[in-house]
Amino acid sequence: MASMWNLGGLTPLQLVKRVGQEVSNDDISGRAAQLAYYFLLALFPLLIFLISLLGFMAGAGSDLRQALMENLSRVMPGSASDLVQKTIDDVVRASGGGKLLFGLLAALWAASNGMGAITETLNVAYGVGETRPWWKRRAVAVGLTIGVSLLVILSLVLVLYGGKLAEFLSAHVGLGSTFVIAWKIAQWPSVLILMFIAFGLIYYFAPNLKKPEWHWITPGAAVGLVLWLLGSFAFRLYLHYFNSYSATYGSLGAVIILMLWFYISGFAVLAGGEVNSEIGKATEESDKREQQQRRVEQELQQLKAA
Repeated sequence: MASMWNLGGLTPLQLVKRVGQEVSNDDISGRAAQLAYYFLLALFPLLIFLISLLGFMAGAGSDLRQALMENLSRVMPGSASDLVQKTIDDVVRASGGGKLLFGLLAALWAASNGMGAITETLNVAYGVGETRPWWKRRAVAVGLTIGVSLLVILSLVLVLYGGKLAEFLSAHVGLGSTFVIAWKIAQWPSVLILMFIAFGLIYYFAPNLKKPEWHWITPGAAVGLVLWLLGSFAFRLYLHYFNSYSATYGSLGAVIILMLWFYISGFAVLAGGEVNSEIGKATEESDKREQQQRRVEQELQQLKAA
């Protein structure tokens, strides 16, 4: 299995040009807006489920809630983070068992719709038709939603409690302070690896490829993750100096900011898929040229032997 990091024989500049053209041809911008809508539908049912599950553990002033909001605010734009925090406040005050089940089902259904939209876009990117029955497509979407969600939650656990977990193990197992330092350093590469695996699962299972190939870290996953991080922090920087949405749109400004951040996130995932798709197409083209060259050489050898 050829490494995708050979870029299918393309130079980085050639790959950038091809991906840019396909991003335009496949309307990635419009499809990212569609994803933003699905993400918004899935977010608040997911919050209802998580907060209902956590119950009083995430009540006002709890360490868990404070740590969660601090880390969300580092990535999400300020107004969007405030909107999410306000929603959490409302949900905590009215949490219950019924909301737990409703939040779980609604979040899973809405999020799987978003995964279905990703599947459709990746099929377009790879130039393949959808031949799987509807129940299989839904099963794949739900399975991917659960798998990716677990990886994201595990990443959050490492970010929020990685240091405390290392100190607990060091104190009870006797691993020493060196282990604590090593763990705190290693937890960040571990988080990146988990996110790469999440991207890899999407790019492996979502498109309807006949013979998909698994790669732990692909150029598309790297590009998607970098685009998401750069886009998120650039958007935060822009809002820090030029945030006029709240003044212009009032309370709707926070919703607009949240939708824009979801748009950036969806665009990053789809753009990464386009990168992998173009590398795959370039690899196939290179293989075909090599096969044709071998056939020509064989025919020449046969002519010489005759």
